[in-house]
Amino acid sequence: MKRTLLVLLTTLLLTTGAFAQTRNRSSSRQKPTATTAEAQRAAQVRTAGATRVAEQIKLLSKFMYLVGGANNGIAMVDEAIRRNEASPDVVQKNEAAKASVRRGIQGFREGLDKLEIDFRSTPELQGYYIKLAGVASGAATAEQQATANQFDAAGRTLLTVVNRLADVLVLMR
Repeated sequence: MKRTLLVLLTTLLLTTGAFAQTRNRSSSRQKPTATTAEAQRAAQVRTAGATRVAEQIKLLSKFMYLVGGANNGIAMVDEAIRRNEASPDVVQKNEAAKASVRRGIQGFREGLDKLEIDFRSTPELQGYYIKLAGVASGAATAEQQATANQFDAAGRTLLTVVNRLADVLVLMR
């Protein structure tokens, strides 16, 4: 009887220990699941932010390519205007081209302002905001240069904006 009681007591202790271990394991598994979900969400937000930065780089690069060609034409027409050799139709088209470039740069400035605000206000992206800060002011400088008919300088300023965006993208990978 003592022997049966001893076996029963040992079995009970071993079983209780197994249950205690099972409970500890299940509770510790739940915490990483929550952390994993947070990490996945943070990764998704970071990927979405990086995608937006990449999109700005693509759009700015295409715009600068097109403006580079237009800039030569604008400069040639401006020179013809100074020599009074340009027809009114050519002058009008030249002014329309300048206005188009200015609107394009203004649009980029507005988009970059929004991008900076989104990075600053999104906790998962705040670490990258420090490197991103200033791209909108660079676009604003390019906008001022275009307003002053300094289209070549505006293009160079936009190039520094693209470089800064690329640096942010490298950090986000």
